[in-house]
Amino acid sequence: MKILLVEDDVMIGENIQIALESESNFVDWLDNGIEAEKLLLKHSYDVVLLDLSLPQRDGIEILNSLRKRGDTVPVLIMTARDTVPERVSALYAGADDYLVKPFDLDELIARMHALVRRSFGRIDALYCAGDVIINSATRQVSKKQEQVILSSREWAILDALISRPGAILSRSRLEEKVFGDLTDIDSNAIEVYIHGLRKKLGQKFIVNVRGVGYMVEKQA
Repeated sequence: MKILLVEDDVMIGENIQIALESESNFVDWLDNGIEAEKLLLKHSYDVVLLDLSLPQRDGIEILNSLRKRGDTVPVLIMTARDTVPERVSALYAGADDYLVKPFDLDELIARMHALVRRSFGRIDALYCAGDVIINSATRQVSKKQEQVILSSREWAILDALISRPGAILSRSRLEEKVFGDLTDIDSNAIEVYIHGLRKKLGQKFIVNVRGVGYMVEKQA
């Protein structure tokens, strides 16, 4: 996933970034509200992790600006503000979830994944197709009840596809998911990883829509 982290506490920011990147996510971390707003105008994200007490521009102001221009990106608030009126205010402003500091990193990551699944119309963390079972919450993959080991980039492609079953993702979209902002990418890199996934999960598991992109079938 491509994640925007807006947090001015260096220790908290570093810990979150390390935890998220260890799961093969791409994280842009900013420590002030003005820069966060600029980045949100230029780039799209799968989810935003937003502190409220930020230098230069408050998190609620950022959230209000997002929603006023129709941006529906899932936003998870992370803050030390723990009163009921502050929580209610953030939720009315358009926050999708609210987590009070200090929090457990595992809970943050679980809530984040839940928000992203809901944003793609998926409530269940499980994707099942034939004898393949994929748990996006635990990143466990099995075929015929045997565990399948994937590389981090294979998982990034697979996760992107099962997040939107039935939707066709272009090669450039998958490159963004896998490589982030890297520019020195082999022209056939995605095809190589798709080939590897098919060998492990079945030749028909990932559908190639010629000239458009790739997809996985919707669950029955």
